[in-house]
Amino acid sequence: MSFFKKLFASVPTISVMEAQEKMKEKPKPVLLDVRTVSEYREGHIPGADLIPLHELDGRIRKLPKNREIICICRSGNRSKGATKQLLAAGYTAVNMKGGMRAWNKAGYKVKKGKVK
Repeated sequence: MSFFKKLFASVPTISVMEAQEKMKEKPKPVLLDVRTVSEYREGHIPGADLIPLHELDGRIRKLPKNREIICICRSGNRSKGATKQLLAAGYTAVNMKGGMRAWNKAGYKVKKGKVK
């Protein structure tokens, strides 16, 4: 696949409603927030793990390969890149379309504060 095809290739996506439903499954998917620490502190999905996108390459091995990973950012752009990176490394990953903007607009629960 050419560089440009890889760059613009689509990735699996789910809506915030689908993500909310998946969180009820056993085992739960991993919620991976790839925003900055300050963005995460301002409001994140309860239970989401933070690995800023620029740190993902160095910390990718900490993620489980036996669970689906839902990638989250502010609008869905950074998480799309994270999803591509995870898929290329052999993980099962999806991008949450619309990111935290869509999550907040849907009125779903948000937790504020420190990084876990």
